[in-house]
Amino acid sequence: MTDNPIAATPIKATPIEAYGAWVADTPNDWPEDALHSAHREFIDTIAVTIPGADEPAARLVFKTVVAWGPGDCTVVGHTEGLSAPFAALVNGTAGHALDFDDNFDPPKAHASTVLVPSILALAEQEDLSGEVCIDAYIVGLQIMGRIGQGVNPHHRNRGWHATGTMGAIGAAAACARLLKLDAEQAAFCLSISTSMAAGFMSQFGTMTKPMHAGLAAKAGIMAASFAANGVTAGLETLDGRTGLNRLMVGPDYDELRDGHTNPEHGQTMTYELESIGDPLLITEHGFRVKRFPMCGVAHRGIDGVLDLRDEHGLTADDITRIEIAAPQVHLNNLMHNDPQNALEAKFSMQYGVSVALLSGDVNLTDFTDEAVMRPEVREIYKRIELEGVDKSEGQFPTQIRLTHRDGRVFQTAVGLPKGSKAAPFTDAQYWLKYEACVQGFLTAQQAQSLRQQLEGLRTLKSIRSLTAQLAWTLPKAA
Repeated sequence: MTDNPIAATPIKATPIEAYGAWVADTPNDWPEDALHSAHREFIDTIAVTIPGADEPAARLVFKTVVAWGPGDCTVVGHTEGLSAPFAALVNGTAGHALDFDDNFDPPKAHASTVLVPSILALAEQEDLSGEVCIDAYIVGLQIMGRIGQGVNPHHRNRGWHATGTMGAIGAAAACARLLKLDAEQAAFCLSISTSMAAGFMSQFGTMTKPMHAGLAAKAGIMAASFAANGVTAGLETLDGRTGLNRLMVGPDYDELRDGHTNPEHGQTMTYELESIGDPLLITEHGFRVKRFPMCGVAHRGIDGVLDLRDEHGLTADDITRIEIAAPQVHLNNLMHNDPQNALEAKFSMQYGVSVALLSGDVNLTDFTDEAVMRPEVREIYKRIELEGVDKSEGQFPTQIRLTHRDGRVFQTAVGLPKGSKAAPFTDAQYWLKYEACVQGFLTAQQAQSLRQQLEGLRTLKSIRSLTAQLAWTLPKAA
């Protein structure tokens, strides 16, 4: 057993009980680097949610749920409030709609766009402080990561969208922490959330994909609220005969676990119970904060193309052949080789690489249906050759090879994208991304007022002073 007070939890009969006890009993005494990291992900998530609120998926989700009744919790880009679960649903969908939100490796999920909306909505309902929100984020992230490590990589590789599955459980842990559930209630909360954990990768490139984040955020609030009011649940939903590990990996789970070697991101396919909080995953792994508003597994290829372009002064006209070799599990996510709209383009290596080579960047303005059909971008597709390699991302960095029309060859390999722990963003880069996201949606005064609230998040006496800055009116849809 570890001597670290934030790590040790007496082993209970089941993982659900052990994790519930950790959620309830771990002291709010986090190291400064963990607090700083969590604070920055609130900034990043709220930043990307602002333009995301204008996306069709987010607008349509709001249009649907607002008809079911008003509430007191803020919905980004709207003056009408909703109940906490529905506010989290809309805001989570908006936060993920642009695919500009962070990735977190242990659960293989978009963690913050599930955690932040659920925490903000429930904390607004309960009038809680910014400090309490940061604490709940760290707790929820740890549980999301630990359970994700117990079923990945095969859970994700077999087509489950972990943002929806692991996200629901992580949000439940965060919300249990906010409501100060005791160990038994917290265990029931986590168990209840497994009955709302869902999402398939077959939805990538559709409006339903970002809804997975919103549905997971909603599930977290509902599970914690049910448990707080006395709803009970099974205690073998993670590891029993019909537990999450065997159902959401497959009937060969035991065989896969026993044969699993060289795990990445702590994904051992076992549930860590003795040292649940050690290491603290938020600092041990960090985040993959996005430079580009598209699927994160394309970023290594785009980074490599941009590096070669800048280093050698290349233009799109110079290059006759673009060869990219990447883990097959990455290319499985990038299933749209000839995207026909902005949603599909977010899951296309061809599109991201072509835009990067042509313009030197990939930004929000590149993801409209009109932009995707630009002839000068689509013309580059025929020069691109993708090769899937049957190795994990840790075993095989994405390899980029560009052939110049004069016969020269330029090549590089990228193991981790910019924005990851290997090359993390500075605080200044977070704020530059914030400014780019809010431009055109907030006035200069609104942007500055929101920034002041975000800068002071950790000392806010009430989260309502922050959420009040998010209630503005989107322009009418075209």
